[in-house]
Amino acid sequence: MVKNDPFKPAARVAGQKQDVWSIVNEAANISPVQPIINMGQGFFGYNPPKYVTDAAKEALDKVDCNQYAPTKGRPRLKKAIADAYSPFFGKKLNPDTEVTISTGANEGILSAIMGFIETGDEVIIFEPFFDQYVYNIEMSGGTVRYIPLQPPKGGSTKVTSASDWSFDMAELERAINPRTRMIIINSPHNPVGKVFSRAELEAIGNLCVKHGIIILSDEVYDRLYYVPFTRTTTISPEIAAQTLTVGSAGKNFYATGWRVGYLIGPENLIKYVSIAHTRICYSSVSPLQEAAAVGFENADKEGFWDSSREEMLSKVKRFCAVFDELGLPYSQPDGGYFVLANLGKVKLPDDYNFPPHVKDRPRDFKMSWFCIMELGVAAIPPTEFYTPGNAYIGEDWLRFAVCKDDDVLESAKDRLRGLSKYMTLCNGD
Repeated sequence: MVKNDPFKPAARVAGQKQDVWSIVNEAANISPVQPIINMGQGFFGYNPPKYVTDAAKEALDKVDCNQYAPTKGRPRLKKAIADAYSPFFGKKLNPDTEVTISTGANEGILSAIMGFIETGDEVIIFEPFFDQYVYNIEMSGGTVRYIPLQPPKGGSTKVTSASDWSFDMAELERAINPRTRMIIINSPHNPVGKVFSRAELEAIGNLCVKHGIIILSDEVYDRLYYVPFTRTTTISPEIAAQTLTVGSAGKNFYATGWRVGYLIGPENLIKYVSIAHTRICYSSVSPLQEAAAVGFENADKEGFWDSSREEMLSKVKRFCAVFDELGLPYSQPDGGYFVLANLGKVKLPDDYNFPPHVKDRPRDFKMSWFCIMELGVAAIPPTEFYTPGNAYIGEDWLRFAVCKDDDVLESAKDRLRGLSKYMTLCNGD
């Protein structure tokens, strides 16, 4: 009798293929073009506002800020968030019962899923999707159902708007069945940059009310919108009663490494998110919660929200100028800080030596590897955020993060101009 392997990993982690982040990092480490300009990952290239970093430093000198925070979050931060969002939600939010703090938005999403999803339950997400959604759902025993966002017609030949990426409402309704417990909406969307219209959100919300489905509204880019932005919970009282809104102080204040997230929703939903959060990580980092509170308390008087939005839109325009120059189409984002560029016009050399774990992946993985190795610019292949059956939708695109200093954007543009010779080859065929 053969003894079972005592070190056999759980199926939930054993079956995962090499993820995009490790592939991109591998290429970056061995690329002959150094230093690599990382336009792939969505971390900021600059610090939070000084009044926020000063608050973090001051918090480290306070005894209570260096100890466990309350499991639901520090009272000052919950109040600051309640005060900041009450005007949007059209009511006074109760910071004790309608707000909970998480260790980053991702852990908040996991807590919401763990609080409501059990084995056999189904969760609907739109693809392309933030990859953590899938693992969070599956680790909770749930099953994922996918609804694809289709790029606009002409997206491979001309500049289009992210708002033109669309989904089939009839397909969404067909995906709903008695096992459907939750739907995740991400607006502004990563990686597309789509801001779902009020009409789209209302149609989705009404379906959820009709079928008794929880809405998990991932709004972590809620302060970075360049077209009218609708918060899901504001559409109707009925939709609000079924909606959990996810936010990120890290993204709001240029501090992704702080891992301070939050959820807002009705008490009967928030309390179970808080219970799950307590069992996942007990509490979240205390001094940085205090600093985030100061950020929310002062953002309006400092004019921070408007200036951050204007600055990011300026970075989008600055960076996309290189694609205009090269004649490469891209999807103009309506929110967030990601740009999807269509590199279908770029011809990869037929004899290029891709490693086996890249050679067998879709074209965008090869393009990403090629750009890192030949140009020293890292970008993310978006098919990582699709199911295999729909990967063809994203295989000509790459995702670039523009939340970098302007000099970094200019350096990236200089290097990306090197694509022109491969386009010449293509046009000469």
